[in-house]
Amino acid sequence: MPAATAPGPSARQLAAFVHQRPSDRFRLDRIDPAAKPFSCGDKPADKAAVEALAVELDALQDLFYADRRFKLLVVLQGIDTSGKDGTLRGVFGRMSPLGVRTVGWKAPSEEEKAHDYLWRIHREVPRAGEIVVFNRSHYEDVLVPVVHAWITPEQTRQRYAQINDFERMLVETGTVVCKFMLHIGKDEQRERLQARLDDPHKRWKFQSEDLLVRKRWDEYQAAYQQAIAATGTPWAPWTIVPADSKTHRNLMIATLLKRRLEGLGLRYPPGAPDLPRRRIR
Repeated sequence: MPAATAPGPSARQLAAFVHQRPSDRFRLDRIDPAAKPFSCGDKPADKAAVEALAVELDALQDLFYADRRFKLLVVLQGIDTSGKDGTLRGVFGRMSPLGVRTVGWKAPSEEEKAHDYLWRIHREVPRAGEIVVFNRSHYEDVLVPVVHAWITPEQTRQRYAQINDFERMLVETGTVVCKFMLHIGKDEQRERLQARLDDPHKRWKFQSEDLLVRKRWDEYQAAYQQAIAATGTPWAPWTIVPADSKTHRNLMIATLLKRRLEGLGLRYPPGAPDLPRRRIR
């Protein structure tokens, strides 16, 4: 348990991984995907800390659900094999399904394409007391279309502004937005893709399209950098999570979510004034 309550990096150290002002100065390539700012230096201890944090997050989620004053949207964004599914299991796996929901985003359907690109997103945002985790998100609409030149630079800038306005509206109406970009290196992705091919129990996750995307690695990294630079805001900042280490990835996200939830001043509803005097017969 002590590892779970360790303070972790200072606000100044953490600032290197947070982008919260739209600016062209943001550089994704300056963040080392193998960094471990939240690690104590001992992997078993880090794993134990993740387990302890998962238990603490479960208790906080129960309180969050009872409080009902807030909504929490967690965005997990990252390239193939960056660990979005692993984060769901490691960080959110102990939480009650009653108040936690995951949405895995795929290519839009014909019905969804008939509307604006944020239409399907808005339908899935959390309600009061609910935690919703996006496995991929609306940011796919400023990544894939940009790399494939399906939208113009002007349309891309419009989408950045629309996303910022959309997230500001969510925050102003009670939603806490936490955006995590799971940042892995190209060599690490190669190893993880190969592991999927080599393991019969993971082979089903491999898609030939993954290799086509990998061939455009530099283009996707540039698209991520541009999108994060334009959409890191004071109301919905981006946190870049060095994710070459799966344990560190979970440790960093769990620690930051715990801090965020504890900072909300959550409380259980008091109930009717006469309840403490009642006795069940």
